[in-house]
Amino acid sequence: MTARTSRLILLIAVFCTATVLCLSVVLLVAQRPALPVQQSSAAVGGPFKLVDQDGRTVTEQDVKGKPSLVFFGFTHCPDVCPTTLFDISEIFRALGPDADRASALFFTVDPERDTPEAMKAYLSSFDPHLRGLTGDQAAVDGAIRAYRAYAKKVPNPDGSYTMDHTALVYLMDKNGGFVSPFSLKRRPEESAADLRKYF
Repeated sequence: MTARTSRLILLIAVFCTATVLCLSVVLLVAQRPALPVQQSSAAVGGPFKLVDQDGRTVTEQDVKGKPSLVFFGFTHCPDVCPTTLFDISEIFRALGPDADRASALFFTVDPERDTPEAMKAYLSSFDPHLRGLTGDQAAVDGAIRAYRAYAKKVPNPDGSYTMDHTALVYLMDKNGGFVSPFSLKRRPEESAADLRKYF
């Protein structure tokens, strides 16, 4: 037997052994019971205890019984917040007599400046169904975590600061459960019709 023939036989033997091993592993894996599928979606919403623009204590229990639109922002916000609150106000206008069957919550991410008095003055420009919620930093941070929102203080060159934050509107059902992000990129009448589905 030549050296070349020996090498060829050795290569064939190695190939066959590797093939058998691979097939064995595949068969073993195929026979293993499937692992249960884990639900990966994290809960959105949960317990909070804050005060509204009138100084009244508000918890998650107080907003149950009605679908809610929830938005996180701050009164010194230059554009996104007033635009979003205006759009929410337009939805409540479009709801007409049904407006009392839904609620809208504006959670501050800037409790240092957003006192109940500041929230009251700010929200006077929007629909009266909007409730502004504030509190001490720990309580506000707890609400931000509960809704899986994001907020971060960003210093300005002049020594003041702004806030980077989640700009999502949350649709919550009558039981306080998260339904989905609520789109404002449509006519108020369409948004109102969508909200009515959750009465």
